[in-house]
Amino acid sequence: MGNDGGSIPTRRELVKEAAKDPNNTQVKETQNEKLQYYWSHCSLSQKPLSPPIVSDSTGNLYNKDAVLENLLNTSKDNQDGNVAGNKRTSGTIKSLRDVAEVRFSIDREGEEDSKTRQNELRLVCPVTGKRLGPGVKAVYLVPCGHAFAETAVREMPGEQCLECNESYSTENVIPILPVSAADKDRLRDRLSKLQSEGFTHSLKKTPGSSKKRKQARTNKETEAADRLDQVAGPSLSSKEPRLETSSDAIRNEDTAALTAKVLAEQEDRNKRRKMAPNENLKGLFSWSNGMAGKQSDFMTRGFSIPSGAKR
Repeated sequence: MGNDGGSIPTRRELVKEAAKDPNNTQVKETQNEKLQYYWSHCSLSQKPLSPPIVSDSTGNLYNKDAVLENLLNTSKDNQDGNVAGNKRTSGTIKSLRDVAEVRFSIDREGEEDSKTRQNELRLVCPVTGKRLGPGVKAVYLVPCGHAFAETAVREMPGEQCLECNESYSTENVIPILPVSAADKDRLRDRLSKLQSEGFTHSLKKTPGSSKKRKQARTNKETEAADRLDQVAGPSLSSKEPRLETSSDAIRNEDTAALTAKVLAEQEDRNKRRKMAPNENLKGLFSWSNGMAGKQSDFMTRGFSIPSGAKR
């Protein structure tokens, strides 16, 4: 190096400095740009949002036609044996029951404003009139789906939607595109609770949930009956006879024990009835006079014949 008209680089020029962590201002700017994009574009197809708009349990916004197309492609991939699944939606959307339609109020006059970018909806809160976006925390209600600013929902008298008067619960107030970890954890816990109760994000029943609950209840009753047999089985089998076809079919502990006791008493009563003489048959025979039975034939035996009657 040298004598060729070039320059000799120093170590300072060759060694690059380590990247510095972004400060709070840079983090907020990056986060604001990301939110601005997803407030105006579908999280699935990356196309501009257009009604009808739906949202999943995590608060992301999608075009409904993009969700339908993704579900059709997913079912087709499953039939072909491809492992495509729902990776694009992180597995949160498996059917239309997993999304709820969000009913935004659109400011038609503001869309004509020169400051509004092309193909971008101007979504506003119907109560406060504020534009919904990164600068305003917005929520929507399940199951009606109307969207408001969070401050408007917090100041609502009672728990009824101001647009349709449909009642809702506090846990069904879903933040749109949540940022804080507390909101994300709350949405995750809400979905887990709904799934355990057999419901989806839109508060519709999960397909086959009734059969699963019935099967779980049957299994629980079977386990209870098995424990009863283990504890009281020998005593019942030796002292109280039981019919397997009746008591075993009953999976309630108290009902099964009571049924076994009733059946045992009934069986003892039947045995005593067979061994005792029959009172109804005694009336057919007359044993007061020993010759009465000999003088009468077998057709009239057991009956008294009047003395004046002709034989």
